[in-house]
Amino acid sequence: MRRWISIAILGGFAAPGLAPSARPAEPPASRAADEGLARLADSYFSQVYFKYSPTAGTEAGFHQYDTQLEDYSRTGVDRQLQALAVFEKKFAAIQPRSLGITAQGDLEMLLGNIRSTRLTLSVIRPWEKNPDTYSSGVAASAFSIMERAFAPPDDRLRALIARERRMPAVFDDARRNLRNPPRIFTEIALEQLPGNIAFFQKDLPAAFVQARDPQVKAEFARANAAVIAALESYRQWLQSDLLPRSHGDFRIGAETFHRKLEYDEMVDMPLPELLKIGYADLRKNQAEFARIARQIDPGKPPGQILQELARDHPAPGQLLQSFRDTFNGLILFIEQRHIVEIPSQVRPILEETPPFMRATTVASMDTPGPFETVAKEAYFNVTLPGPKDSPQAVEERMEEFNRGTIISTSVHEAYPGHYIQFLWTPYAPSTVRKLLGASSNAEGWAHYCEQMMLDEGFGQPGTGARDARDAKMIRLGQLQDALLRDARFVVGIRLHTGRFTFDQAVDFFVREGYQTRESAMTETKRGASDPTYLYYTLGKLEILKLRADLMRKEGPSFSLEKFHDDFLKQGYPPIPIVRRALLGNNSPAL
Repeated sequence: MRRWISIAILGGFAAPGLAPSARPAEPPASRAADEGLARLADSYFSQVYFKYSPTAGTEAGFHQYDTQLEDYSRTGVDRQLQALAVFEKKFAAIQPRSLGITAQGDLEMLLGNIRSTRLTLSVIRPWEKNPDTYSSGVAASAFSIMERAFAPPDDRLRALIARERRMPAVFDDARRNLRNPPRIFTEIALEQLPGNIAFFQKDLPAAFVQARDPQVKAEFARANAAVIAALESYRQWLQSDLLPRSHGDFRIGAETFHRKLEYDEMVDMPLPELLKIGYADLRKNQAEFARIARQIDPGKPPGQILQELARDHPAPGQLLQSFRDTFNGLILFIEQRHIVEIPSQVRPILEETPPFMRATTVASMDTPGPFETVAKEAYFNVTLPGPKDSPQAVEERMEEFNRGTIISTSVHEAYPGHYIQFLWTPYAPSTVRKLLGASSNAEGWAHYCEQMMLDEGFGQPGTGARDARDAKMIRLGQLQDALLRDARFVVGIRLHTGRFTFDQAVDFFVREGYQTRESAMTETKRGASDPTYLYYTLGKLEILKLRADLMRKEGPSFSLEKFHDDFLKQGYPPIPIVRRALLGNNSPAL
């Protein structure tokens, strides 16, 4: 999973060794309209997007937002909805035919972003239903200041103090806003709160030990203590007051699910048809898993082979190094086989997942905003077993990181998945493409790469595998990850349309997705608040279809490397927009 960062159109960025490509030439008749759209987009991001999401501003590299904090009040929500409505009307008044092809896509993305945000705030309403919005939200805001050394420690500490002084009031807003949340949401918040509190108690002070100004350090100690006290009080309130009256429904329903997919991913297919596509891919991957398992040992059922695969994992203390050890082989293969151009030789840094992401995240890539000019480190986060986990929970967590899934996850998060796609951001054809993105593109690309790399020959003896049997086990790891995403596809739809209970969804991940029960619980918790996480398989299937259509169009001249480079140059738009750019038509994406 990529920790998604939206970025504003206020500057430029180039990865080492690359210069951003020139904006594609548009017909002179459209140039004035394109420039008008860009100016309006600038206004939208300065007057609405970053105004109401200053943490995203920090993450993007715009440090004028570092002292600000999100307004969690109901009044703030209402003001944001009003501002969104104003800009939706302005963008909707623009005639798409007056724009060049790139700007047409940008306009669709801007309208989709506004409509999705309005849907979230007015219909899904996490500010009213999800207690973790507040506790993990303030932790993320502090983490964005701590994470990268974009300024001297004393300067960043001053910014952090300004944010922390606003944080206790956030929990007053939470107590006023939260109304009958789903029990699972309150439980997730309670599960993550000890890590959030420990983050403020230990991680934040440790990160600023090099600060020198004694007055600043004293101010930080006071502000930080107030946040810790507010979090402790919030935890007690959740446990004793809110949890007993948490009887709400996390399901968003078929209509809202359909609208969210349309706004976020430009997919308007009826949900029953989408569900058929998800089940078909699930059955295909299950059949392939069984075929490979028979090749390994025809006398053992696939489930037993899966158990053997699960047991082939490193010790918890060796896990981060195991991921790090995959990089050399992956990079060499990509370069020798001309899979995709790698824009930079700088590698991501392996670290543990931040505490406010642990409950619903196994691994993620956290890249700097493309307008960050100083601290350009990218972090590959991995969720290690917790210190209080039982031996069984530790083993089940580590079974998620078997030999096959370690390679598959490294491909997904780093080479040539999320990290490489981030390095291509300067090539996006417009700054709006650097600003907004679709999960079906970002996660679809990373998930597509898991299969593509093995299809192209990686994971064979000499390229990542110890021997022929090991190569088959690596393929099973890739298929296990594919089945996980297929299960998300089915569970997301069925869970939020009332066809699955929470427990049935957990069982589906175990039975049909070939996951451990520990993983299945994590996945179902995530699905409760991330309903459309079908975008992994959705995007992968869209990219495979786009590749096949382009191969038919180009015939013998088709180049896989050129296809990948051209795909990544588009930024992160919904796949229908990429199809239009690469194929020149509006043919179906699925």
